[in-house]
Amino acid sequence: MSRPPVERERSVSHAFVVLADTMVAEYDAIDLLDRLIGFCVELLPADAAGIVLGDARRELRVVAASSEAAELMELLQLQSDEGPCLDCFQTVAPVSIADLAGAADRWPRFAAAVAERGQFRAVHALPLRLRGQAIGALNLFDREPGSLPDSDLALGQALADVATIGILQERAIRRAEVVNEQLQTALTSRVTIEQAKGVLSQHFGDDVEVAFDRLRHYARSRNAKLAHIAAQVVRRELDPTAFNLLPGSPGRR
Repeated sequence: MSRPPVERERSVSHAFVVLADTMVAEYDAIDLLDRLIGFCVELLPADAAGIVLGDARRELRVVAASSEAAELMELLQLQSDEGPCLDCFQTVAPVSIADLAGAADRWPRFAAAVAERGQFRAVHALPLRLRGQAIGALNLFDREPGSLPDSDLALGQALADVATIGILQERAIRRAEVVNEQLQTALTSRVTIEQAKGVLSQHFGDDVEVAFDRLRHYARSRNAKLAHIAAQVVRRELDPTAFNLLPGSPGRR
């Protein structure tokens, strides 16, 4: 069910205020991207979202995903070396596919992988762009075939632009080595978060999505950086029992 226009406008304004607050001194890029994809799913008619970034060699890596299914879709594209997000990254232009069932001629390996393992039927890829060059892509996934209205694509691109600004900042735009350092830090943090998800998933017997909910809730309830908490979990500096509470559980802070 779509939101009334006034409520949607307020939600969009709130999202950009939160994202702006996240980008103040000593912000964490992974936290910013995680919040951003959450807003994508909340504000846009998309079932899931993900972000890929190019590393120093311009090889794409997954750095944020709203669900394991979304991360799988990103990985299927990277493993196939073809798909909407790769074309978007290379052309620095949006790529919208209303029905992946008709994409076999364009991306045969990716289309076959989606048919076998994917859960989504439509993909809309938007570039994270800087001065005519893409540093990554924001990808929106839908379980059912369909296009996105131009207004929603424009909002999605605005969110992608926020991600670009947050990653690079003014000093990173001036210094290419800082750009590479920022991107590499985000990629390294993502690996640590994946390891922490595995630790919590094994401890509680949860699937990895629930484990990530535990990790994210713990970090946000303490106003701590997600990557910092994940590193403590991986180094066994935090007892997994500290993550008993999930969002909405009795006794939640």
